[in-house]
Amino acid sequence: MNESRGSGQRPAVFGGDGRRAAFRPRRRSVLASAAALALSASAALTGCSVPAPRRTGPTADPAPGMPIASTRRAQLMQIMAHPDDDLYFMNPDCERMVDSGVPLVCVYVTAGEHNGKNHIPGRRGETVADPAAYSSARHQGLRQAYAQMLGLDKFTPWQKGVMTLRGDRQAEIDTLTHGNRRVELVFLNLAMHAPRRWMAVPALWRDRAAALRTVLATGSPVRRASDYDYDGLIDVLVGLMERYRPTVIHTLDPDPDIQHSDEATRKKDSEQPGYSDHADHTAVASFSWAAMVRWVAESARDGGAIPGFVTTSYRGYYNRHWPKNLPEPLVQEKAAHLRAYGGDASWQCGNAGGCGDYSQGGTWPLRNPKGWVRATHYRYPSPGPVVATDPDGRLAVYGVLGLRAVRWRETEPGSGQWSEPGDLGGGPLAPGLGAATLLDGRLLLFGLRFSALAGHRGANERELVVLEQRTPGGPFQAWTGLGNPERNDDRGRRIGVPVAVTAPDGRVHLFVRNAEKGVSSRIRETDGTWGRWQDLGGAEVQDGLSAAVDGRGRVHVFAAGRERVHHWTQDAPGRPVTWRDGGTLPAPGGPVTVVPGPGGGLELYYRRPARKELTVVRVDGGAPARTPVFHGYGRVGAVGTPRGPVLLGKDLRGRVQLQVAGRRAVRAHGVIALENPTLHLGPQGALAVGLGADAYPWSWASHTDAA
Repeated sequence: MNESRGSGQRPAVFGGDGRRAAFRPRRRSVLASAAALALSASAALTGCSVPAPRRTGPTADPAPGMPIASTRRAQLMQIMAHPDDDLYFMNPDCERMVDSGVPLVCVYVTAGEHNGKNHIPGRRGETVADPAAYSSARHQGLRQAYAQMLGLDKFTPWQKGVMTLRGDRQAEIDTLTHGNRRVELVFLNLAMHAPRRWMAVPALWRDRAAALRTVLATGSPVRRASDYDYDGLIDVLVGLMERYRPTVIHTLDPDPDIQHSDEATRKKDSEQPGYSDHADHTAVASFSWAAMVRWVAESARDGGAIPGFVTTSYRGYYNRHWPKNLPEPLVQEKAAHLRAYGGDASWQCGNAGGCGDYSQGGTWPLRNPKGWVRATHYRYPSPGPVVATDPDGRLAVYGVLGLRAVRWRETEPGSGQWSEPGDLGGGPLAPGLGAATLLDGRLLLFGLRFSALAGHRGANERELVVLEQRTPGGPFQAWTGLGNPERNDDRGRRIGVPVAVTAPDGRVHLFVRNAEKGVSSRIRETDGTWGRWQDLGGAEVQDGLSAAVDGRGRVHVFAAGRERVHHWTQDAPGRPVTWRDGGTLPAPGGPVTVVPGPGGGLELYYRRPARKELTVVRVDGGAPARTPVFHGYGRVGAVGTPRGPVLLGKDLRGRVQLQVAGRRAVRAHGVIALENPTLHLGPQGALAVGLGADAYPWSWASHTDAA
């Protein structure tokens, strides 16, 4: 048995040179240098018509100390499979960032031509197939949607041009600016379907001999088709990253949930067999992550700096299967842009191929029973960056930058000014870190690592890893691998982000959502050794677990289910954590936050499906909790105090809001679209700490910037 796959053996330790120390894994080591990855990828294109199979993808690089580039300028890049993936799955985050003046570049990998039929609702008769025109119409729909998002008339003309990409390939680039706002649309236009390969882009990721040509959209300034293979697409995406130097990258979900549906339902919903998403979404997300890893490897070659960017991956058709988490005002916002995208055959838009994706226009996004428009779910949900107070009083902020763990420190206690990021290694990591503080004050950081990510039927492995501090506020030991609660790589790709808590007896409980959508746990004993992975059972839940210790010293875990909040806890301190069946906690729209409440109990804070209002539930008896007025959307941060709860979240306009002792303040500038800020209580009082669109920390105390 591979020791990293759920065994009870001592976990693997990674030394400062990035090699496993003391243990020999069953699979070939994935810890070669990042430079070797790039060299092997380019070598596969030479000397043979069919590339050699890949056995490993990006190589794990846990060694710390790399320089990290920090430009302090913001740039958002979104990489989608189809035109409209961004409008359905990445909004309202995208719109919030555009509203705040962050320039946006959208990269659409496929032409979106499907079967070539741009069906007009209500029109009788067969729709004539014209793939070039349908692709063009979807491009026009995007121009209409983003012009409207910029505050312009939807038929505002765009500047169209041809961009030369790596490998002498060409793509259409459309640009529109309005004041301090700028949007660029890049259409790679790979065919969605090809002879003998109905799912063409998934085949490009999977099959060694696959190659694709691009579709020439009607009216496009691009006049010649380009050819792509596996390495060519990754290389083009890397070139675009190098050109734009994004500080925020939005991608789709590379590892969708296992989803068993009957064949008729699956085909109707366009989901790939066995998984809760479109196969194109998964393939393009995998290409995107492989490109990010290669960009980091190329940048770091010969002593170069790691590019400073943060990443958010979005769930796709997953939205159909879980409660809808957006309140009605935000649903209407998303639907308005989709109406502009869908367009209408009667519009006079000036585009010869058509005026939108007609099947997505009108009221259809709101009527669609799949409900995609009504939710925005993250693949790697996090409560925010990890914030700790060092022994000298300075705050330290930990996050993932350039796919690696980093630490920023305040220049002086309470200054709100931050040092350049210090690299802690560990990459390539998924967004967000878990954390637990040992009884002696030392910090543990937990990450989800892409330990292998390869196409051509190569290895795709994920593992949980931990970084342990040597002294409080000081340096760290080597990264340690904690394996994966699943027994094979395909199931192992479905695990969630780590959440941990330290019990009063000094043991650290680590929790993670598993492939069955339940919860698995592993425990660190007080001597530093880790026990085996244990499946805690229970019902299906979403990712974004919350853990806490109550006044009696018992560990609790909470997670959002489809119809209620699910709960695991101990009968007594030191006893096993088990599922509590039969609870009546009301249904949540997304992750819940748990905090200590009066009398040693616990309180849960969350929003119910489609609601802007806050829900507060007291666990383990006691008087019903008083629910503050705190309208908004998304995850809520909370801390209990003698004066009442301190709350942190986003209002309906995406602005950060902080409520202390019933008084609410809104941060009018610096709109946050990078998931969640963190609530920290210190000598200054309540402090919100987050990452901005420039991939740099900010902090805000409500009394200094109240609105």
